[in-house]
Amino acid sequence: MEICQLSGHFISGIPLQFNHRLRKSARTPKFLTYANGVSCYQTEKTGQDSQNRMFILGMGFVGQFFAKELRNEGWIVSGTCTSMKKRNELQERGLDVLLFDANQPEMGTMNTLKSYTHLLVSIPPIMGIGDPMLQHGELLRSTMIDGNLQWLCYMSSTSVYGDCGGACVDEDFLASPTNEMAKLRLVAEQGWLNLAHDVGIKAQVFRLGGIYGPGRSAVDTIIKQGPLSESQKRRVAKQFTSRVHVADICQALKASIRIQLSRRIYNIVDDDPASRKEVFAYALDLVEKKWPSLVKEITSHERAEPFVQKTTLKGEKRVSNAHMKNELAVQLLYPSYKSGLQSIIDQIENPF
Repeated sequence: MEICQLSGHFISGIPLQFNHRLRKSARTPKFLTYANGVSCYQTEKTGQDSQNRMFILGMGFVGQFFAKELRNEGWIVSGTCTSMKKRNELQERGLDVLLFDANQPEMGTMNTLKSYTHLLVSIPPIMGIGDPMLQHGELLRSTMIDGNLQWLCYMSSTSVYGDCGGACVDEDFLASPTNEMAKLRLVAEQGWLNLAHDVGIKAQVFRLGGIYGPGRSAVDTIIKQGPLSESQKRRVAKQFTSRVHVADICQALKASIRIQLSRRIYNIVDDDPASRKEVFAYALDLVEKKWPSLVKEITSHERAEPFVQKTTLKGEKRVSNAHMKNELAVQLLYPSYKSGLQSIIDQIENPF
């Protein structure tokens, strides 16, 4: 494995704007109102009893995986989605989900948030608007001040670094996003960090690589023979793409809850940045070995062509995960896309 030597232009962190009048003092919650509408009186408690309530704004792929893991560990977990169809699907799978429009947040949901001690923000920016929650800054601020939040994590993306000419970048490297969505993510990062700091909440930003896992991987795409999305097509041209398995994201999230951290921003990626061509070629080989008849339905050349077309050697970036390993003490379950894809295909009994 190539060791990443960091070089390039570095900057110090942007100063936070701090308002002493808004900072809340630590306190033990007394009255809880859960997402299902049930309320109860909470007596003075310490330790785990006062820390196990997670609210996930945006119950997407990572949020669902994380919610299941936390519930298995005894946490109370609720989250949000934007459609009734998805809400019904998630509730059928045992998840507590509220309908929520971040552009027009309802007071009922915001009041529910007050009873939770941990908040994971997994809502992407909206073109032309930015982060939909941060446009309601005063409402968010009052909710956090009046509530019991102790920890916040904003899920961002390594896309904020932009095109770095193939250099290896860490969290102190100058972020220079090249597309509008990445620019909005960078603004949102600072907005959530400022807000959390103002009201005295521990906060981190996780810059995630390309997320994959069971049901969302190169193996799944090949099996389903589905077309590439526009974002996937754009990534085909990249020489380096940093990835991370959803299980390792959850590892990092749980570590950030347990550990007092000096850093505010962490790259969450595996050890093996690779081109999409390389990843899909490996996935195709795995599928062919396990289900030869499936691949024979279309010749290997035709099957591979949409995924492993010739790439343009466009300068990108290799993202360092050294701080994640050293400060969060994360030992990757899937340090490479190869071990991650092997695990995924091993869990699939019937591809049809």
